[in-house]
Amino acid sequence: MKISVNGEVRVFHGDPRTPLLDVLRDEFRLTGSKAVCGEGFCGACTVYVDGEPMMSCLQPVGVLGETEITTIEGLSTVDELNSVQQVFEDFDVVQCGMCFPGMVMTLTSYLKTNPAPARADVKSALTGNICRCTGYERIIDAVMSMQQTDLETAQ
Repeated sequence: MKISVNGEVRVFHGDPRTPLLDVLRDEFRLTGSKAVCGEGFCGACTVYVDGEPMMSCLQPVGVLGETEITTIEGLSTVDELNSVQQVFEDFDVVQCGMCFPGMVMTLTSYLKTNPAPARADVKSALTGNICRCTGYERIIDAVMSMQQTDLETAQ
């Protein structure tokens, strides 16, 4: 079956019941999405399916059909991080790195529809993304700083 991943058509010759996460990591060597819980609980495997965040561990590859899959590798280039990745780096929020891809995917999608969220909104947006290393405060601080930077740039 053909699968479009990060704008490139790829071919998978396996069982259509195979979770998308396994295909991305094991067959296509796109290891940015993390295999943590395998049950859709932690958010570390979040990818976009036609622009919508989904847990790739729960998506059988055979039901994806003519969809466009975007992984964390598709959000940026080697030379330029996306804005959420950059602010995470600036605020040094990453510790072990297992939750990082899922949080970036979730927050990037969320900020497209709500570019100026309140602190409580950012906390709510992170529901479904588990981090065992941080207290989330630096992550939220980083996202909140994006608004301040955008306001300063506009002036």
